[in-house]
Amino acid sequence: MPYVDGFIVAMPKKKLKAYAQLSKKAGKVWREYGALDYREWVADDVKPGKLTSFPQSVKLKAGETVVFAWITYKSRAQRDRINAKVMADPRLASMSMGDVPFDGKRMIYGGFASLVKV
Repeated sequence: MPYVDGFIVAMPKKKLKAYAQLSKKAGKVWREYGALDYREWVADDVKPGKLTSFPQSVKLKAGETVVFAWITYKSRAQRDRINAKVMADPRLASMSMGDVPFDGKRMIYGGFASLVKV
């Protein structure tokens, strides 16, 4: 069954270009190790809600936007193998949370099993 890692981050708008460059690099690494797909999207129509929303989930601040992303794998087992290789890859392993252009403390991520396919 397909498996997806999903995440959202609060991204300073002025750092969006730098983030896109980092994401392209990361995406290539994930794909080299076997991920089926690597996608990142920037918010275009996400408003704060009354109880919850994408902006509220990452404690969005003025001058920031939301980035929503996912990586698709053939299975959870494949995801675990690929992620272990990606985390050990020198192109990304040397990077610390201080090197990324966003606040990693406000990043939300997790793995998701397939539920419905139409």
